[in-house]
Amino acid sequence: MINTVSTLIFVLLLVFGFAVSAVIAVANQLVAAVFFVLWFIFSSVISSAIQLAAQWERAVVFKLGKFDRMAGPGLFMLIPVIETARKVDTRVLAVDIPKQQVITKDNVPILINGVLFFKVTNAADAIIQVQDYRFAISQYSQTSLRDVIGQMTLDQLLVEREEIGRAIEENVERDTKGWGLEVTGIRIQDIDMPEDLKKMMSRQASAEREKRANITKAEGDRDAAVNLASAAQTMAASPGAMQLRTLQTIDGLGPTASNTVVLAVPVDLLQAAKRLDDYLLSITPQTHTDA
Repeated sequence: MINTVSTLIFVLLLVFGFAVSAVIAVANQLVAAVFFVLWFIFSSVISSAIQLAAQWERAVVFKLGKFDRMAGPGLFMLIPVIETARKVDTRVLAVDIPKQQVITKDNVPILINGVLFFKVTNAADAIIQVQDYRFAISQYSQTSLRDVIGQMTLDQLLVEREEIGRAIEENVERDTKGWGLEVTGIRIQDIDMPEDLKKMMSRQASAEREKRANITKAEGDRDAAVNLASAAQTMAASPGAMQLRTLQTIDGLGPTASNTVVLAVPVDLLQAAKRLDDYLLSITPQTHTDA
């Protein structure tokens, strides 16, 4: 964030010193030049003591190299030369976990990358406890990623991405405890597998889909057979059911000239023959054979 207040103070002091130098120059130009140089240095030092921190920044103030206090957000003052400040961004930061090769538990080599999200909760610890907290947490996340993936099979890796992220997050938080950092999340971005393995997985998925299709078709045939058997029993119990069903089937063919239906034997004759057959069976004497 640009410190406009410090710049404004520096410009005002410089204008005032130039005006004073102009007055002195009337009497002695050498003294005026020396005064202006000294005033320029004084203005720089005074304006640099006025610091400005944004809402998302915290300043770690050191006095003669020793931690003194926290400052910000907003305006704060430093003692020139004696005090220095380092500003820390406290917003959520994203660190890329570069793509790297990992061997899974079932000995499958894969390429995997991700993103680490974290924020600084204690700016003093983040500056004092570790040299470069962004680089350090990036390295920890990479090593933790390899450790977690190495304990899982390929099938677990493809299904349990959220669990992998939580496991890596716990490892990183445990290793970076005391650094003033909070890991807000880790996401796995891309998993790249060998081409031959992709082909085998594709064939496996195709076979699984074909298996489910065959099972569904078999279940459908079974249900259709059960329904047909039930319908046959219903029609057998009703004398005119078969004739109505035959007429309904003929009507369903449509009135087009291309559909021609020829009944070699009238339906009524078939029904009469069946009734005659049933009558003959009923009057035929039953013969019993003694064993």
